[in-house]
Amino acid sequence: MKLLSIAIPCYNSQDYMERCIKSLLPGGDDVEIIIVNDGSQDMTPEIAEAYQKKYPGIVKAVHQENGGHGEAVNTGLKNAEGLFFKVVDSDDWVDEQAYMKILDTLREIAGSDQTLDMLISNFVYEKEGAKHKKVMKYTSALVQEKMFTWSDVRHMRKGQYLLMHSVIYRTKLLRDCGLELPKHTFYVDNLYVYIPLVHVKTMYYLNVDFYRYYIGRGDQSVNEEIMIRRIDQQIKVNKMMIEAYDLWKIPNKKQRKYMFNYLEIITVISTVLLIRSGTEENLEKKRELWRYIKQQDIRLFHRLRNGIMGNTMNLPGRGGRRISIAAYKIAQKVVGFN
Repeated sequence: MKLLSIAIPCYNSQDYMERCIKSLLPGGDDVEIIIVNDGSQDMTPEIAEAYQKKYPGIVKAVHQENGGHGEAVNTGLKNAEGLFFKVVDSDDWVDEQAYMKILDTLREIAGSDQTLDMLISNFVYEKEGAKHKKVMKYTSALVQEKMFTWSDVRHMRKGQYLLMHSVIYRTKLLRDCGLELPKHTFYVDNLYVYIPLVHVKTMYYLNVDFYRYYIGRGDQSVNEEIMIRRIDQQIKVNKMMIEAYDLWKIPNKKQRKYMFNYLEIITVISTVLLIRSGTEENLEKKRELWRYIKQQDIRLFHRLRNGIMGNTMNLPGRGGRRISIAAYKIAQKVVGFN
């Protein structure tokens, strides 16, 4: 069995996928790199096949009809033979030194009698044109270099969230929790770091800057104008997160609080994008989203609404909307997501 399976969802990725693949090859025989060609129309399938041919024991090329990022992750998971599972997007890459440390740690844990559900590491915002590269670290909140549980987690600040880039899951945990991301939907990475979390009991944090998250392509899904155009998909993911669990039933207080906070930030992003678009249609969608939350879970509605961010996002009138947008810009700087 391989130690780590890494899925690379690829759609028309010919211009940048090789940097991603090359950064993962130093993992050698401990790693399988699953390149999922999601119905690309360019040279992506040929590049995937060439790497499979050159590295037959390490690289696996899988081709499918276009199903979107989530379906490519699903396919990667179905084909995974590793003990642990990681997703690396085709325009991102990893740091070799950090990668080696992660593999050493996973190898050590796999050889022990302990079961690790999730390994966490830092990621770096590789923002085009930015002189200062923001690093998402968890040193203030998480125990370093030893196994821990939710009870050991310290305060996680607003903006200090676990994203797809920061987590490696135990493969069996993802399968056992029935993770299946929706087809033809953007922003499913939020489901990826939310749905399995209820099942995560043991964690390990390595303070290494492993994942390099590239931001700067005009067609990227986190580009704000594109997010507004695809707002219905953001709302769909938001609602799926709300429907996934009754968070009040999560017994561990710290785990419950973290999941509430993550749901809050996703709802804030949905709300503020609807406000920023400025159209009456989208302002109605904003009202509909909050009505929906109220109908689903009145306690959740009040929890989200009365949080600092929820309050700011629902101030009435034009003045309120201006304050909401100012708050969003601050959040943007803190989180750096687009």
